[in-house]
Amino acid sequence: MSAPSDPRTPRGTTGQKLEQALGKALDPLATALKRATDGGKAAAPAAAAPGKPGLAVSPLAVPFPAMGVVGGVEIATARAGFYKHDRDDLTVFRFARGTTCAGVFTRHKIGSAPVDWCRRHLDADDGGADVRALVINAGCANAFTGKQGADAARRTASEVAKRFGCRQRDVMLASTGVIGVVLDDRKIAARLGDVEAALDADLPAADQWATAGRAIMTTDTFPKGSWAECEIDGYRVRLAGIAKGSGMIAPDMATMLAFIVTDAAISPAVLRALLGLHVRTTFNSVTVDGDTSTNDTALIFATGASGAPRIGRVGDRRLKGFSAALDKVMLDLAHQLVRDGEGARKFVRVTVEGAASPASARRLAKSIAESPLVKTAIAGEDANWGRVVMAVGKTEEPVSKERLAIRFGPHVAAIEGAPSPHYDEAKMSAYMKKAEIDITVDVGMGRAAATVWTCDLTKGYVEINGDYRS
Repeated sequence: MSAPSDPRTPRGTTGQKLEQALGKALDPLATALKRATDGGKAAAPAAAAPGKPGLAVSPLAVPFPAMGVVGGVEIATARAGFYKHDRDDLTVFRFARGTTCAGVFTRHKIGSAPVDWCRRHLDADDGGADVRALVINAGCANAFTGKQGADAARRTASEVAKRFGCRQRDVMLASTGVIGVVLDDRKIAARLGDVEAALDADLPAADQWATAGRAIMTTDTFPKGSWAECEIDGYRVRLAGIAKGSGMIAPDMATMLAFIVTDAAISPAVLRALLGLHVRTTFNSVTVDGDTSTNDTALIFATGASGAPRIGRVGDRRLKGFSAALDKVMLDLAHQLVRDGEGARKFVRVTVEGAASPASARRLAKSIAESPLVKTAIAGEDANWGRVVMAVGKTEEPVSKERLAIRFGPHVAAIEGAPSPHYDEAKMSAYMKKAEIDITVDVGMGRAAATVWTCDLTKGYVEINGDYRS
């Protein structure tokens, strides 16, 4: 069966010409980057990524953390065969009875079947009060697949519910991969026996999380995980999370998936409030290419296994430490998405200060972070602050032309609406060779500020997306 194209993937003659043109246009940047990173010497072969064959691990990658035990959850993976090459692409979480759940999802108008499934059941009366399983497949997004895709999602939940002795509604689903292909749920059903056996095999928790982090990858080049601990009313509470995402990353949530499990006992309503509070400054404050996926999903599960008292009120003061720990895990995972941006070589923090409102600051920061001209200049290690001016001025946000100031790290490029009289090209050029870059813009209109994290735009992005379905 021929699959419709992923929106990111030019196909056919026109697509090939576009890819060739973009590749040619970005060649000088790639050459400049190579000179900056290897001093003109031949680069050593990069380590291969554990996901899609042919991809090198991002130079911005961070090690997968040591993950401890979160009581009330077991994880297993298997190869269902959604990819041609040999890799696990099916992940199943099994939760203890009474596990609560909440989620935030893409606002994309063509959400996937798994997004529709989770949203419907979590929004229902008593939704998220006793979630028993999470099923994730990589290699097929099951998005834009109509009734067939919805039926495949329902059948998957039904098969898992039978094995775990729960209701269909208590099985959460997530998919990632190519858009426009109906999920072959028979591949999942065929491996559930193996998965169930693996869940009962008592694999160490650290290994469970690490294998799950790898199994949910698509064009990711390294698995992404985060761990935190805190106290609730004197009880030690743990949080663990994994995420995947490398391209089509500009989450608008409330291809990005994130799953967090805690052994705290927290009601669905409180989980929903906490997730909504922190998503704005974490997952919704990162961007790789400005494209929002049909499948963006962040789910949090609370098993209650820590023994800590149940929290059922948003204003409960005992939540303070937990809220901070959750924000830490979410921000860590969000940063790792940017570090694994397709073709990325630079991790970039864009901060807008002096804005008229927090919303205005966010829109200005995103305009800078998503500008192809800004991102390609960063790839070429060029502090082209004129492009930052362009990205600020093209918005409809209030900006003071006379007060505008721009810094790259500690180096001032522009001040009071004009080039800095102390601008030092040599110092600026040296700074731009760093792997992590800070851009700060003061728009001179107020006291609000916001930060968005992004990466550079290199020829590697074009290469990865030019053959995304192969």
